[in-house]
Amino acid sequence: MNHENKPYVIDAVIGNSKFLASLGSNGRMYRMWWPNIDFPQHVDVIRSGIRLGGAVTWFDDEEDGWKQDAAYTDRTNIIEVSSYSERYPVSVKLTTFAVPGEDFIVRHYAFTNTSSESAIDSEFVLYSSFRIAENQLYNSTMFDENRDALAHFRREYFFMLGSSNVCTKFQAGGSAWEKVLEGQLNGNEIDMAGDGAMSWNIQLPPGGSSDITVYIAAGHSREEAGEVLARAKTKGIENWLEATTSYWHSFLAGTVPCPIDNEAVRRLYERSLLTMKLMSDEQTGTVIAAPEFDEHFSRCGGYAYSWGRDAAFIATAMDRSGLTSLSEKFYDWSLSAQDKDGSWQQRHYHDGRLAPSWGLQIDEGASLLWGMWQHFERTGNTEFAARMWPAVQAGAGFLLSFIDPETGLPLPSKDLWEERTAEHVYSAAAVFGGLKASAAFAAHHGDKALTEKWDAAAEAIRSSLLRSCWNEEKQSFYRGLKLQVSEEAYSEAAAQSLPVRSCTTSKGYVRYELFYDPIVDISLIGLSVPFGVLPADDPRMEKTADTIERLLTVETVNGIKRYENDHYIGGNPWILTTLWLCHYRISQGNIESAERLFKWALDHQTRLGLLPEQVDKSSGDTAWVVPLTWSHAMFVLAVHMLTESGAKPAV
Repeated sequence: MNHENKPYVIDAVIGNSKFLASLGSNGRMYRMWWPNIDFPQHVDVIRSGIRLGGAVTWFDDEEDGWKQDAAYTDRTNIIEVSSYSERYPVSVKLTTFAVPGEDFIVRHYAFTNTSSESAIDSEFVLYSSFRIAENQLYNSTMFDENRDALAHFRREYFFMLGSSNVCTKFQAGGSAWEKVLEGQLNGNEIDMAGDGAMSWNIQLPPGGSSDITVYIAAGHSREEAGEVLARAKTKGIENWLEATTSYWHSFLAGTVPCPIDNEAVRRLYERSLLTMKLMSDEQTGTVIAAPEFDEHFSRCGGYAYSWGRDAAFIATAMDRSGLTSLSEKFYDWSLSAQDKDGSWQQRHYHDGRLAPSWGLQIDEGASLLWGMWQHFERTGNTEFAARMWPAVQAGAGFLLSFIDPETGLPLPSKDLWEERTAEHVYSAAAVFGGLKASAAFAAHHGDKALTEKWDAAAEAIRSSLLRSCWNEEKQSFYRGLKLQVSEEAYSEAAAQSLPVRSCTTSKGYVRYELFYDPIVDISLIGLSVPFGVLPADDPRMEKTADTIERLLTVETVNGIKRYENDHYIGGNPWILTTLWLCHYRISQGNIESAERLFKWALDHQTRLGLLPEQVDKSSGDTAWVVPLTWSHAMFVLAVHMLTESGAKPAV
């Protein structure tokens, strides 16, 4: 099969914090991770259809006339896709979910003969192609007759696809895709290939219905996967569906209910909590930014990793919504990702190992220290504070070692958008917040010397920011100092008499710098929210926020983009940036403006109620990354901040 490229933007995710899978609104499963939610991914493609008139028609094939209605079952992570076509006298409802606490995914197909005159005697076809552990080499497929299942395996990963209904035909490898199309599954039992197919006879009288449940069972051996599949078959679909529904309802019952009395807000609030749970790894506690969608790094550097900054915002939203156990487990995980020098690097895998990276972002570790204190303030858990204390000491020590004596700001590192190296104002604000949090931990532990030392270091950063980083011309703070640029940009700036300089590194390379980075960036809001370098009513913050709203609002569809002249994926408005300004407006007391920004985010959720990263600046459609966990966290925080302000959003 000449498989199509997988889409960047997907429509739905399901999982159970061990499994994670991404799907289209057409029901096709594009990716599936197990036994951790970030790595490895195993699915090449899984497709299902029915043989009618001698040919297979695939339920996800829009070119063949199939249309779909997709939706989550309310208050669950169960997705339902109803497919129908005017060309064929059959419809199918596909229900997909991962059973909590189990190592299998359920795919339940309910078929209906839409003809009132003719019976259907045909076969249901399932084609599956795996590239286990993201590798197209060394995969094998076999038919396990004892389990009546097709098994895909490589090294320590085994996946069995089977049903309580006994299949009538099968084929492992051997040009399975072509044989499916020909209708000649040949019974080949094993092949060093990644794909295979199975089929089941179905009879549907006029207006009648029938159903088949397919399980995708996982294990680290043939025996283990077989046992999981056997356990899945022991209970009917009604049992697994009821157990899964009950689990998600109980999960939400243990959270802080949506405090805004509005159905649309309630649904997105609960979907946000359900999504944050899916993005939390059950075994390790790590929290990922999003399900991976660009595994070849063709348009970005990938998203299925844990960033300390994103996760600190997410964990804070968890704390505000009652998911303190998830937040605590994340911070416990973060200890495994801390380097011996006290730093936290850019991003990590679920096991704490360093993920593909391109430079230190000093705000990552600072955000973690800030977030740890937010969690402690919320829970008062002294055992948590004791566990974090060694990491806090090492982390604060690293932050102190990373101060530029010339400017008083943190030394150059990558910015939060991972695009440039400088002494960023946002990074300095995060370090301020991290040191203030560390000082609070020190006071809690009765260490007066460290309390005073770290508090003084934070105040020195505040003084440096106020002294050196105000841009009177733009009525905003500079984005940063000592921005590293190309030789060409350096020469152009020098020709305009802008403050520039060059220096030679220890290896003899010349580095070029602009002393000021004047670009207006939404991250400047971080000076006030959440890190508190300045209060929201400080005149400089008010001017900065107004400048941000004036320069970064996208005129065509509204919403706030990241910064001036942003080009990433076309320079679109983001959900989280719009909600970030909303957070500031709430803190400022400008509730009317905050509600407008809040409603914009609410109005730009996807068809299935997920929050993307970006919204297309021309059409207003979803543009990139679904779902982005940070977007959902910012929405949850906005809900609570609006409520605490006394506002009653007119949404």
